[in-house]
Amino acid sequence: MHSIDVKAIQYLITPLLKVPFEFIRYSYDEEADVLYLNFKKPSHADDSELTDDDIIIRYENGEIVGITVLHASERKRGNKNVRQSN
Repeated sequence: MHSIDVKAIQYLITPLLKVPFEFIRYSYDEEADVLYLNFKKPSHADDSELTDDDIIIRYENGEIVGITVLHASERKRGNKNVRQSN
């Protein structure tokens, strides 16, 4: 059985409630250190953009359907190398 860090989950509640999507599915590829967030199921991205801080925003018909976070484990709140959104 997996253990769960309840305090870490609680820390996510407020930011998650601010995300403007009703559906959020995620998966993490530990070997590649990539976090995938999908906001639509199913989604078929037809366009994407790579930001300066190695985040790929995926679009379907002009709407955001997902985000891919490269180097996910290296990102920590307050890390000056990672741009924080408001």
